[in-house]
Amino acid sequence: MAIDTRPPASRPNPQVRRTGTSRDADRDAGRPARSLVVALVLASAALMVVDKADGSPVDPVRRVVGEVVGPVQAGVSTLVRPLVDLPDTLRTNGSLRDDLGRLEAENADLRSKLDKAGYDDQRLADLQGLRALSGDIGYALVPARVIAIGPAQSFSSTVTLDAGSDAGLHPDMTVVAAEGLVGRITSVTAHTATVLLIVDDSSRVGGRIGDNQELGFVRGHGTLGTDDRLEMELADHNLVPKVGQSILTWGSEGGSPYVAGVPIGTVGKVYESLRETSYRAVITPAVDFTALDLVGVVVPYGTKGRVIEGGAQ
Repeated sequence: MAIDTRPPASRPNPQVRRTGTSRDADRDAGRPARSLVVALVLASAALMVVDKADGSPVDPVRRVVGEVVGPVQAGVSTLVRPLVDLPDTLRTNGSLRDDLGRLEAENADLRSKLDKAGYDDQRLADLQGLRALSGDIGYALVPARVIAIGPAQSFSSTVTLDAGSDAGLHPDMTVVAAEGLVGRITSVTAHTATVLLIVDDSSRVGGRIGDNQELGFVRGHGTLGTDDRLEMELADHNLVPKVGQSILTWGSEGGSPYVAGVPIGTVGKVYESLRETSYRAVITPAVDFTALDLVGVVVPYGTKGRVIEGGAQ
């Protein structure tokens, strides 16, 4: 019998070899046989081919699986979707709030413009009317705005304008609106002017009937409301005015305080004064004295500054 004379450290270890073999066997035991893998692959391919055909035998199974699994998938999706969509929802809500704020601001701006549109349109119409009137009467106009109405305790019908001596205004100047005669300036400061309206009971204006040039005197009744009234007494007491006739200013010497040719109003009705054996005409004013805004003060052509002249400003 041969004796192994090699040192113990260099001798082969039978236990180790056996252990390694055992490990390989255990690892192989966990794997499916190669033939089984091939069979499964072939079966999957065959199933795919069969499923492609019309009237696939897999359809009933698919329907059963769908009926069982479908509601479960829908329920899980319903529960999970809010959590998945939460970041987008937060971003979307913030964006919607920003859009809402922007739209509200735009809406407020549009509402403001709409509310102001009527006022701007009226002022434009007044300005165009003043241009036309300037050409009709042959004078330039200094534009001004009515900023106050005289107090009731003053017992006079007056308004205050936002232009005064700095704009070249002085007492006894004619004041008109786009529709016709407003009154005359009675006093001024550097930046304002007081206007006595023709409806004041102290006002007297020389007027003429437009279609026959008959002269008379127009006086006011001191009211500003719906009872705004003017009366005209003709110089010819035997002449009977006709309803609807227009009344214009006949003018003062040098155009002060009233220039000629400015509309005063129209004849509303006529009555006979038995005491004075004459006829009087009730005049409907051309101007609405409760809605005065933009007016013009009559000045000679060539006046420097901001003036309106016969259709060109």
